[in-house]
Amino acid sequence: MAPPSPKEFIEAALVAATTPYALSYTDSKQKWVILRHLLSLLQEFPGFKPSTGRFMHNDGTEVNLLRATGCVHVANSTTPTIPLVIWIHENYPQKAPLVFVSLHPMTPIHRHHPFVDNTTGATSPPYILTWKYPPCNLSELLRNLVQLFSIDHPFSYTLTTPACLTHPWLLSTKEALDRLVGMLHYDMVALRASTSDEIEKLSLLQEELKRRDRFITSTVAELGEERMRLEERVKNWAEETDRVENWLRVNDGRSIMDLNARDVEIEDAFEMDETSRARLESSAADLAIEEVMYKLDKALEHEAVSFDSYIKQVRSLARQQFLHRCNEMASTSSPTSV
Repeated sequence: MAPPSPKEFIEAALVAATTPYALSYTDSKQKWVILRHLLSLLQEFPGFKPSTGRFMHNDGTEVNLLRATGCVHVANSTTPTIPLVIWIHENYPQKAPLVFVSLHPMTPIHRHHPFVDNTTGATSPPYILTWKYPPCNLSELLRNLVQLFSIDHPFSYTLTTPACLTHPWLLSTKEALDRLVGMLHYDMVALRASTSDEIEKLSLLQEELKRRDRFITSTVAELGEERMRLEERVKNWAEETDRVENWLRVNDGRSIMDLNARDVEIEDAFEMDETSRARLESSAADLAIEEVMYKLDKALEHEAVSFDSYIKQVRSLARQQFLHRCNEMASTSSPTSV
């Protein structure tokens, strides 16, 4: 027995309303529109074949629907054909059909296609998004997809423009809308990529600013602690100064202002006995002789004195320095009081 024709198959599928595989179309007028539109599609695109199957919506609802499966060929012969599955929605023609590009690992859908989802193959061109019956139908939808895929093939990232579409006056409203949506989509992809790069750079800058903020905060905290330590030291020095001033007032009988007002020798501020005074004088004389001998060395170096005179003066000064140092050592070994 010969297989049924597409018309016979569709009619039989629409009529079989009592079997477990009955289609989810209930209205007789709806069935007639589906039959007419589907036959028109198969007549214009004979490569498509009708069949039935179960379809699951995104909300988990399962329905039995008619579908047309086939491949479309675009104008560019170097690109592969595009396999499509067109499901007739249970509320067709009020609802647009559900179109999918069949997925194949050898021909993946490129990631940035504006009208085809690369993970599910779901197709959503402006024609479907703006679907309105009666102007819209299956045949015109498929013609629109062929025209759309000839410009932007789902298996190739290259965007092409046929020569017949180069002049805007040659474009129909739907074709112009398709091209505009496609260009806007790719502009958004490019903008999203540049925005992502900018966000990444700003994120790195934010991390650097956070690092600097932590460093500055730590530095400010350390400076605050250092300031507190310095203030504490100033306070301690002020207290020490007050104690010294009080000691001077009590032990000297004169105020600091009086000491500054009069010409007072520094030695008068201390009490010394004769031994300490003699040791101080010997030490001062020793240092004075040392200074004179240094000056004599410089004078001899510049030939300001003769060598004989230099030797005579050095011997005399060395003898005096020796005596002063002996006196200083003697006074150091004896008990003293200050």
